[in-house]
Amino acid sequence: MLNQFSVCKRLPVWGMRGALLCLGLVGWQSAGAQVPSSVSTSVQSVQSAGDYPNKPITMVVPFGPGTLTDVLARLMASKLAEGLGQSVIAENKAGADGNIGANFLLSAKPDGYTLMVGATSIGAINVTLHKNTKYDPHRDFVGITNIATVTNVLVIGPHVPAKNLSELLALLKKQSMTFGSSGAGGSMHLSGEMFKKMAQADMIHVPYKSSPAVVNDVIGGRVDMMFCNLPICLPLIRAGKLNALGVTSAERSALLPEVPSIAEAGLKGYEVEGWFGLYAPIATPAAVVAKLNQVAVKALQDPEMKRQLLSQGAVTVGDSQEHFDAFTRQERAKWAKIIQEAGIELE
Repeated sequence: MLNQFSVCKRLPVWGMRGALLCLGLVGWQSAGAQVPSSVSTSVQSVQSAGDYPNKPITMVVPFGPGTLTDVLARLMASKLAEGLGQSVIAENKAGADGNIGANFLLSAKPDGYTLMVGATSIGAINVTLHKNTKYDPHRDFVGITNIATVTNVLVIGPHVPAKNLSELLALLKKQSMTFGSSGAGGSMHLSGEMFKKMAQADMIHVPYKSSPAVVNDVIGGRVDMMFCNLPICLPLIRAGKLNALGVTSAERSALLPEVPSIAEAGLKGYEVEGWFGLYAPIATPAAVVAKLNQVAVKALQDPEMKRQLLSQGAVTVGDSQEHFDAFTRQERAKWAKIIQEAGIELE
């Protein structure tokens, strides 16, 4: 962090007035010097970080009320408010697969008073999937921490004669099958595209407008399978209406421990997890970002917070900025390859 002496080392000092200036005994104007813009910005950043936050913070939620992103964002807002001693107000700005909310963050002042909880689509997918995306997550945003991860689960309807993944893979070698999703380019769709490529299977994507619509058609036999968000399909799996063959995460889910991962069950190397990150505009002062990371990670280590997130099917993470940045870059590269190979492009 800069102090007045480190600033002085970077500035020319002219005689006695300059020396007094550096000792803080005279002001810039009385010293007859103009503050260089870079130094002014640095000093202001340090000052703003010192008393941050001193007013309410807006938490942008780029998806609608009741979505998993919305639930996680509101839990996170509550915990951040406790740790920071200021109100954190969640505001839904939904639409365009999260791009409306992301664009709002793009235009926000980088002072730490506008944050966003962004999903995988914003942090790694949309920049490749949507050719008219205005933001670049690594150029325009700073990732504060990875809040949590969520797995999908491969489910089939009762009409599909397969009891496990090996039997499904054998069926796929003999015939074409369909998989549904809640929309082109979402995690359900891309999970299926990755599975299709790795299994070298003939699978036809059937996009729907909502997750419940897909689930109903899988149960009813109009679509063969889907890669469902675990929290959505878990009650139906437990009720015996859907057959779960594997989770998309590298390891088994604590919510569904009897179901193996797809990699474990026969498709080695397959791994897909959705994730939710805390973001700020790129020029937010480093000291403010560091404070937000510290408070957020501490909140995510709280046992009650872990329990609440797990009840939503989410596993807490809470990592460093550096780790989160490296992770999102890997995710971006992975999904760019899948999207390009599948020939998917949205306006």
